[in-house]
Amino acid sequence: MLRFTLTIAAAAAAWTALTAPPVAAQDGYPSRIVRIVVPSAAGSTTDILARMVADQLGQAWGKPVVVENISGGAMNVGSEHVARAAPDGHTLMVAPPAPIAFNHLLYRNIGYDPRKWVVIAALVKVPNVLVVRKEHPASSVQALIAYAKANPGKVNYASQGVGSTAHLSASQLELLAGIKMVHVPYRGAQPALTDVMAGHVDMFFDTVATSLPLHRAGKLKILGIASPERFAAVPEIPTVAESGLPGFRSVTWFGLVAPPGTPTAIAEKINQAVAASFKKADVGIRLSNLMLEPIGGTPADGAKFIAGEAALWSRVIKDNNIPMR
Repeated sequence: MLRFTLTIAAAAAAWTALTAPPVAAQDGYPSRIVRIVVPSAAGSTTDILARMVADQLGQAWGKPVVVENISGGAMNVGSEHVARAAPDGHTLMVAPPAPIAFNHLLYRNIGYDPRKWVVIAALVKVPNVLVVRKEHPASSVQALIAYAKANPGKVNYASQGVGSTAHLSASQLELLAGIKMVHVPYRGAQPALTDVMAGHVDMFFDTVATSLPLHRAGKLKILGIASPERFAAVPEIPTVAESGLPGFRSVTWFGLVAPPGTPTAIAEKINQAVAASFKKADVGIRLSNLMLEPIGGTPADGAKFIAGEAALWSRVIKDNNIPMR
């Protein structure tokens, strides 16, 4: 446990190390349009969140803040674009875990190092849930594990591709439960969910925001909440951890980062503006409607949170021998 704690502390220190010296003040920032890159297509939760942040920052600064979608390559194309941008705070990125925390463990020659981002803030998180097709005989996580053990190689699960949170979450389930399942990758969450609802695939780790309405409509079954705590909207559904897999944890989160070398003062100024906007009642309502929970804190707090997530998924990747592509 001590070794793991020290590993997280060291990783957090690496995330907060800036290659440019801190500056005392950045009164002239921003001096032009600020671009927030989303490394995926428009319309996703990432995109919606980025546009909320952009709108709030634009109001706070009285300067234009725009969102640019640069998708492709498992989010590596847009991420490399940001990593190579001038470290002056005028190019930022909002992204889910992979390109911020662990894509360097899954892909060769991605053109950037996730450990070198200047973390501005860990923005929000949302629990993942373990869902199965509505006709599946399992009605609990324990029953699903028992079924998988009794039918080796016959349970399959969907994901958005190798290295996605859904893929790594299912890999974590396999590791902790001692089971083996068949991975069925898709080109996004929507086609994966469509096939779960159609009964073509057994299981999927999805965000509670997307799957809860489908669960309530009887189109699929949520067997477990993947965060450490039960979800207030469905308190009757147990967590995966309390269903016989202590330590299981899977949440989707989103961070705001800047290119390596961005000065400390700029990161802090952006962080403070984002924090102030998240305290607004209307912003809180919008986040709540999306089932997104603010994480908050300083850039150092954000770096510590991301380092902990990176350590978790790094272990899953290595322990499951997930090959680099």
